[in-house]
Order: sequence, then C-alpha cells, then structure tokens
Amino acid sequence: MDNLELGLIGNGAVSALVGPQGRILWSCMPRFDGDPVFCALLGKSKESRGAFAIEVENLAHSDQSYIGNTAILVTTLHDRDGGVAEITDFAPRFKQFGRSFYPMMLVRRVRPLAGSPVVRVRLEPTFDYGSGTPSITFGSNHIRYVAPQLVLRLTTDASIAAVMEQTPFVLDGDLTFMLGPDETVPDAPGELGQRFFGATRNYWRDWVRFLGIPFEWQEAVIRAAITIKLAALEDTGAIVAAMTTSLPEAPNSGRNWDYRYCWLRDSYFVVSALNRLSVTRTMERYLHYIVNLAASQPGGRLQPVYGLTGRPHLHETAVASLPGFGGMGPVRVGNDAYRQVQNDVYGAAILSAMHMFFDERIERMGNEGLFNRLEALGEMARAVFDQPDAGIWEFRSKERIHTYSSVMCWVACDRLARIANRLGLNGRAAYWRNHAKALHGVICERAWSDEQGSFVESFGGRDLDASLLLLHELGFLAADDPRFSGTVAAVERHLKRGDFIFRYAGTDDFGEPKTAFLVCTFWYVDALAALGRREEARALFETLLDCRNALGLLAEDVDPETRELWGNFPQTYSMVGLINSAMRLSKSWEGVY
Repeated sequence: MDNLELGLIGNGAVSALVGPQGRILWSCMPRFDGDPVFCALLGKSKESRGAFAIEVENLAHSDQSYIGNTAILVTTLHDRDGGVAEITDFAPRFKQFGRSFYPMMLVRRVRPLAGSPVVRVRLEPTFDYGSGTPSITFGSNHIRYVAPQLVLRLTTDASIAAVMEQTPFVLDGDLTFMLGPDETVPDAPGELGQRFFGATRNYWRDWVRFLGIPFEWQEAVIRAAITIKLAALEDTGAIVAAMTTSLPEAPNSGRNWDYRYCWLRDSYFVVSALNRLSVTRTMERYLHYIVNLAASQPGGRLQPVYGLTGRPHLHETAVASLPGFGGMGPVRVGNDAYRQVQNDVYGAAILSAMHMFFDERIERMGNEGLFNRLEALGEMARAVFDQPDAGIWEFRSKERIHTYSSVMCWVACDRLARIANRLGLNGRAAYWRNHAKALHGVICERAWSDEQGSFVESFGGRDLDASLLLLHELGFLAADDPRFSGTVAAVERHLKRGDFIFRYAGTDDFGEPKTAFLVCTFWYVDALAALGRREEARALFETLLDCRNALGLLAEDVDPETRELWGNFPQTYSMVGLINSAMRLSKSWEGVY
C-alpha cells in the first residue's frame, strides 16, 4: 500500500485506516497514540502481518464509499466470476443508558451481494510496533490475541478454524467480526452487530443534522467535519494532529514525524472551524483541554505539543521493527518538538480560550479566575516576543526571532485586553492594550522589509514564510492595509509553486522541501478572499478539493506537480483549512430559493 487512498473509521476512542480492498492497515489501541495493533501501512507491502484483511479470491476490482453523513465505510469486492462481497466497517458510537458509548472496538460486517464469492480472512495483529506476535487462545465463538500490554478478543459467527487457519470458504451468508476488549459478548454477533450498526448510523446522521454548513461544498465540509470529530479523543477532549506516525512529507525525505499528539499552534484554527460548524460540545471539551494545560504549567511557560492526556514528555525514538511507508523510514515514535521553544503558543492558547468568554452557548463561561490564569501566559508572551525560537515550522537546528511568533505574542496581549474589557476590568484592559500597542510597533519596525515590500519571516531577515498570510486573519493588519497586499504579493513571488504555497523556500535541516503543506494554500485562499480576489480564491479552492483522495480526505502535504498526497493522514490541519475556506467563500443561503 504505497498511496493514501485510505478511509478512516473511528468513534472517539479508537480509529482505523482501511485500504481500497478492505484491508485494515493501521489502528492503534487502546487509543490513537497507542501501539499499532495493525501496522501494515508502515510494514512490507506484500505481508499480511499487521493487517485485518477479508479477501475475495480472484479479485477483479473493488469500490469504496462512506454511507452518507456517517463514519461508516463500505467496500465492495468483485471477483472475476461475477461474485460480489460487501464489507461494512465502523467503530460503534451512540447514546446508551444516558451516556455516550464508544468502546475500543472495530466491527466488520460481511455479506454476499451476488454469485458465490470465495473469501479468506487474514487477521494478524501485532504488538510493540510490529516486532511481536500475540499468542492465541480460542473458544466456540471467539479468538483471543494475547499481548503483554493488551488482550484483544474477536467475537464472530464465522468459522473459528477458518479464521485461525486462514482457510478460504464460500461466503453464503452474512458474517460479523467484532474485535475489541477481552470481554464476553452476551448476544449473537450478527444480532449485536446489526444493532450497533443501526445505532451508529443514526448517531452520525443526527450529529450531521445539527452542523452549521455553507450552501456550497456541503459534502466536502460534512466529510471534513466528521474527520475532525473522529480526531477528538472523547476521554480528554484533545484533538490529534493526525492518526499516523512517520508517513513521509515527500519520498525518501526523512521528514517522518509522529503526529499522534495535540499541537497548541493548531488550536485557534480548529476551534474556529468547530465554532463555524456549531459543533459546540466538541469545541468546549477541546477548550477545556487547552485551558487545563495552560493552568497546570509552572510560571505560565507552555511547550508546543502535548500528549492526548496532557502528558508533557514525548521522547522521540526510531523503531527498527518497521521499514516505513513504502520502505521509506525511519519510523518515529514520540516527537522531540515538545522540547522546543515556540513562542507562538501563548497567543494560540489565549486566542482559543477567548471563546469561553464570548460564546454564550458554552456551559461554563470564562470568569475572572480564568482570566487571571491567562494573564500569566500574557506576561510570558510579553517577555519573549522578541526572543529567538524554533518557529511554527519547528526548525531543529536554528533559532530566529520569527515574525509569526512575535505576532502571536501580540495576539496574546490584544486578546487579553478584549477579554478584560468584556469582564469590565478596565484597568487590566488598558494594561494589555498598552502592551499590545508597544509590541505592534516593534514588530512593524523590525519585521518589515522595504526591499521586499512586505513583512518577512524573521526580524531583520529577507526570507518569506507562509504564516505571513495570516496577518489579516489574526487582526494584526487590516485587509486594505497596503502592507498586507504587499506581503501577499511577496509570498506569491517567493513561495508559490504551480497552484500551491510552500511553507518556506530554501533548505532546512533535511534539504529543500519538495511538497506543499496543504494548509498554507488554504491560508492563501483566505488571504485572496480578504483582498477581494474572490474568483481567484474560489478557483484555487476547487483545485484543493480535487486533491482529496477518493473518500474526501486530505493528508499533510501535496506534490505540486503530480498532486499526490504525502505526509501524515488524515491531517486535521488540512481538513480544518478546507472548512474555514469553504465557510468564507460559499454563496449565502439567503435568496437561494
């Protein structure tokens, strides 16, 4: 499996990536950042180890689609003799006994649609990143896969011997496979699988029914919204950057990182998307995750990335047991970016927390006590706004005074002034307004380049980076400020490759970038719209939609020439960019009818 034609299923506890022929190639348990029970995505492509495949012999072709407005994936397998089998994949999620039910479970339902397809079940979980094989025990209707840290139980109405020995058999009736915790399933698998399917389908359709969506591009926005929902860990509220580790940003680039964590820099954009979608409950839980991080840090100092439980230490190692996607290692576990200094995090946290003071749908609104905690972050921002850091792009071998980081420190002061004003704290509002004004002046003086006719990526520098496209979005410059149009023009000159915007030009720790970070082009779309260049923005947005895989999902990066997706998948940042741009560009619902 050397491309990203993959579908995502999940339920807020676990997820899985399913290939176009119905193989589950990646799934971490007991949650998104856990050990991959299925790791074939990063293994040797011809091996079945680390996958859950339901194969049709003499396969001719396959089709795949989601059931409309759900996270339920259907794969149809056609053999050369006219036989057809259908696999329906989902992770159960619905309301039960007055609360959400989202077990660590994957359900696969298989049924014949035509002819007499012959199928073979290959269920080969692993542990310790593919280096270990669980021991197996079985009973009359189940198989147990026993690993040191996790025991899985497959409950099924298929032949246990056929599954264990991978024996082909004629599919002459419906079968159900329920892979989950080592617990007895009290009902018949077929009956329970049918009930779980119906309840899960109804859950997703009800959830989608209450989304706030634009008039145009509804299917794309709904799929992106479901994908973000699947990236939210229900237990803590954290939203993972991607479901995978070590999918390379470009072929053989070494740019292989573990993205199964929560980056504060993403928080504002994620919260904005959730707010526009009216996904209030998910937004509120994510905000509380961020606020809890901010409140628990000594001295108000934040790190760029945290574990999904708020765990601060994400020690990075390379594992030798997996060769990597298409053999392009290394495979990394953990992310040493947690050690870096990234000064934009203070503005990101405060910008996100603003919703708790201004959005009256939130159950527990922000108060003076929370404001006092946020002020500690503001003082950190004020202290470090003109200090070098690794920047939003996480350079590992150089530090500069990055303009984006400084602007986000200004954001911290500016938004604290607005929050104080909202709370009637006039003295604190004046205090933070004065600091914001001072920071704004310094940034305009030191980050502007007369030579480029634009802001540049670092104080006193000459280079550009894509984060400068956000100067209007963040409120630092008005849309009609000639410095903003000049900066957009400079980004176009220096960073545009074909239809896409690169993060930066030139070499970094791994050489010259070969692929475009997708969210940067969404930022460019938004900047074009702000400048009144809406037709250009709409055309480019359509181009970005064409980059989605067959199931409507985006990865982290795209090759500007081939438009092949690269990088960790599916990328929350990219899906958020799609939603935010669609909301800005869509025609209004008013007057449609």
